[in-house]
Amino acid sequence: MTDMATPPVTLEARDGGLFAELRLASPPRNILDGAALAALAAATRSLRGPDHRRARAILLAADGPSFSVGASVAEHARAHAARMLAEFHGAVRALLDVDLPIVCAVRGQCLGGGLELAALATRIYAHPGARFAQPEIRLGALAPVASVLLPHRLGQAVAEDLLVSGRAIDSAAALAVGLVSEIAEDPEAAAAAWIREALIPHSASSIRLACRAARATLRRDLDSVLPAIEALYVEELSPTLDAEEGVRAFLDKREPRWEDR
Repeated sequence: MTDMATPPVTLEARDGGLFAELRLASPPRNILDGAALAALAAATRSLRGPDHRRARAILLAADGPSFSVGASVAEHARAHAARMLAEFHGAVRALLDVDLPIVCAVRGQCLGGGLELAALATRIYAHPGARFAQPEIRLGALAPVASVLLPHRLGQAVAEDLLVSGRAIDSAAALAVGLVSEIAEDPEAAAAAWIREALIPHSASSIRLACRAARATLRRDLDSVLPAIEALYVEELSPTLDAEEGVRAFLDKREPRWEDR
């Protein structure tokens, strides 16, 4: 669980409020548990207020050696899956609905829900040592948001490869398939530099409207397709023996014994 002594997500106005920096702040793994997701959604929604009307973008980054290893594995269990999905998808919708370009800086592991957050970005800047994966299949699970986002971003075949194999790819491979925009030793600095060059010269209000227009198809697909995938997860996948076995095996630190049902 997230240590509540410190906020799991921080929000900072940068360059006099011309862009906002959202940081996952529960290192070293930045697990996306309920507290972190609620904080992320709340911080993002605040960007719609008058105090942030001059913001042209969100720089999404993370403290520590890794961007995020995703949701807590225990929360994939049958008893918690529906709540976990609702909390995560609430944070995703908040990030989209603020109508700002998201520029993501990734170091270390970017896995599961962490990759789903990064895949929302207009551009991803990755450290050479970063690694990306949707490993849910290894738990006998699936990745609902990635099942919508990755085909949009990468094309069906590449997205399907990552979703059904669970394999990890490095920064170079992520650049080659179009997931990553640029590899940089300092991805946060590279992301901020692009925001200053490409976005800050433009009107904040116009950027928000252009962003809303550009996301119209993606938002439509999330609104129409994601609920059906959530139902598939909760009603068909979660009740299977293998879905429970995948979580138990991970927590027991052993290989899963699949029954294929």
